[in-house]
Amino acid sequence: MSLLTIRDAATGAETLKTEDPAQIAEALRPIGVRFERWPVAALPAGAEPEVVLAAYRPHLDAFLKETKAGTADVIRLTADHPQKDAIRAKFLSEHIHTEDEIRFFHEGAGNFVMHVDGKIYDAHCTTGDLISVPANTKHWFDAGEVPHVTALRVFTDTTGWTPHYTGSDIAARIPVTVG
Repeated sequence: MSLLTIRDAATGAETLKTEDPAQIAEALRPIGVRFERWPVAALPAGAEPEVVLAAYRPHLDAFLKETKAGTADVIRLTADHPQKDAIRAKFLSEHIHTEDEIRFFHEGAGNFVMHVDGKIYDAHCTTGDLISVPANTKHWFDAGEVPHVTALRVFTDTTGWTPHYTGSDIAARIPVTVG
C-alpha cells in the first residue's frame, strides 16, 4: 500500500502519515512532486521488459506527450541480482539529478525520500504508483535489503540520471518508512 510520511528534518517529528493516494498527491504537489495511481497490467510475474512496456503503452504514450519526455525503459531489481547491494548503496545517499526522476511501479515497492525546505517527504511507492521527482530535488531511494521492484523509467536524457551527491549524511540519520 502506498504511504507518505512527512517529518521535520531537524527533529524527526512526524507531521503527516497517510495511505490515501489523493492526500499523498495533494501533500507532494506543493514541492513539485507528481504522484498518481495507474491501473496495473495483468502480466505474469517477471514479464520481459518489452511485454511490460507494451502493456502500459497507452498510459505511457499519453504521459510522454504531456510531459514531453522522450522515452521509457524497464528496470528490475530483485533479491537474487548479483549487484543488488552496490545498486542500493549508489542511491542511499542524498543526491540530485539534472532531470526529473520518473518511475512507475509495475511490481514491488521502494521509497523515494525527498528533503525539501526543512522537511522529509518519505513516499513508499508500491505497485501502481507513478512518482515524478523534479530535477534538482534533494532525495534518495531505497528498495530495501531484499529488493523486489519492476519499474518503468521515463526520461528525456539519460545523462540527467547521474546522481550528484550533496555530501549530507541526512539519509543515514532518517529511517525510511516501509508500509
